[in-house]
Order: sequence, then C-alpha cells, then structure tokens
Amino acid sequence: MSQVDKKDTYEKVVGIIAHKLSIDSQTISEASTLHDLGADSIDLVKIIMSLEEQFSISIDDAKAETLKNVGDVVDYVYQLSLQNKANSTNE
Repeated sequence: MSQVDKKDTYEKVVGIIAHKLSIDSQTISEASTLHDLGADSIDLVKIIMSLEEQFSISIDDAKAETLKNVGDVVDYVYQLSLQNKANSTNE
C-alpha cells in the first residue's frame, strides 16, 4: 500500500472482523462493539492477530483492551499504519 488510506483501513478491518466472526460486513458499523457482534475472547485474539498480519503492525495487549468499538479499532490500526509508513520511509 503506497499510501495509508483511512477508508481502505476501515474496509479491511471490517472485512477481517466479518470473516473471523462469520457475519455479514454490512451489519458492522463504527459504533458496533466486538462484544455486540458476538466476539468472545478467542475471537478477539484471532482478530488482533489477523489485523497485525494484514497491516504489518503490532497491537499492544493493554491498548487492545481499551478499544471500545469498531471505530476505535480502525482509528488505532490507522495510526499504527501511519507510524509504520513513516518509519519505513525514514529507514
């Protein structure tokens, strides 16, 4: 990805959540909580691992626990992606 795009990040995050929870991505909004979408603790771990792999990021466990809804997840992943992009261009 040559440029980090928030809309693209949102679509990828929602796609991963929908796939891992076996739900329709259309049922997911930024206000949806992972708990409300039916995620249990094992699902959360799988989602986090998939996000880390998809975006080449590392999500802090303590920070992951503070993410309240899909919008928070998207914002956090987007910020980490921007940091990674900045770090990779500085190397």
